[in-house]
Amino acid sequence: MEQNPQLPDQHTPPRPQHDDPGHEVVDREGNIKLPGFKSVDLGHESTEPLGHSAEATAVKQPVRTLILTGFGINCEEEFAAAYQLAGAEPTIVHLNQVLHGHVSIHDYDILNFPGGFSFGDDLGSGVVLANKLRYRKNAEGRTLLDDIKQFIANGKFVMGICNGFQVLVKLGLLPNLSGNVTPEVTLTHNASGRYEDRWVRLKVNPKSNSPFLKGIDSMEVPVRHGEGRLIIKGEETLAEIEARALNCLAYTDFDGSPTDVYPHNPNGADLNCAGLTDTTGQVFGLMPHPEAFLSLYNHPDWARRKRQNPGLSEEGDGLRLFRNIVEHVQSQRSATTSHQEAHQFSS
Repeated sequence: MEQNPQLPDQHTPPRPQHDDPGHEVVDREGNIKLPGFKSVDLGHESTEPLGHSAEATAVKQPVRTLILTGFGINCEEEFAAAYQLAGAEPTIVHLNQVLHGHVSIHDYDILNFPGGFSFGDDLGSGVVLANKLRYRKNAEGRTLLDDIKQFIANGKFVMGICNGFQVLVKLGLLPNLSGNVTPEVTLTHNASGRYEDRWVRLKVNPKSNSPFLKGIDSMEVPVRHGEGRLIIKGEETLAEIEARALNCLAYTDFDGSPTDVYPHNPNGADLNCAGLTDTTGQVFGLMPHPEAFLSLYNHPDWARRKRQNPGLSEEGDGLRLFRNIVEHVQSQRSATTSHQEAHQFSS
């Protein structure tokens, strides 16, 4: 009689494979330490446990960004490449490593939810992962959402792209008008009724207070989604989002004017909205993929554009988002250090 295959338990943390010599890290007590994934390094995997030595912390620390993967997420490498190009230190970890306490989000400056198809979009894009973050408790009785709320309260930043944006919306972290982290809007199937894979133009809301978008007026990036249509229920919610400039990105036509006309607006979103921030500006999510346009050569029309303008920058539009937030965190850190030094001098 044929037996059913033994599938891995998704609720246990990932373990090193026995047939991968040198992959395990064992401490003096014989406990296995799960290795971190230092993205875009040669070989991808680091055999060093996550964390930094005292010598490393004594010198100027880079901006540290944590990028979650697992359960169908598949854009983590592009996300990490963007941060490395922007001068940060990206680390990719499986979500279970965070849920089981092997990695703390509080050791990082920016928490990132990449695109992909978490849990196969089986109950709707981002729904299962959002519920896992909201309801699954650790040994201390805390959920990851509890930790994320504390992470934000500590002045740190969260970014979600595509499926990651869907997760933040389904969690209620965006737009979070009430401050209670309950869902106030949703993302559902595109008005076209099909998956959209195309390049779009975006305009930044000039009133947005998000450091991710500082100094950016417009950009061109690709979309790759089937459920990117933002639905805002209730005129009061819609009006408050507009009044507080939380609709930070809009799909535009070739003239740069926000539009609801397909295919310039690929999904029919309310307010022609391609991205949202929360009221603090610390949480930012968008449906398009800035991490997919880090170099001019990512663009399908790069050759003609380069011939017409030989001096055209070889950086892609999407990289500016990552440079912005990395520079913002660095400036915050410098300001804090200066304040502490001034306080010590005066005392």
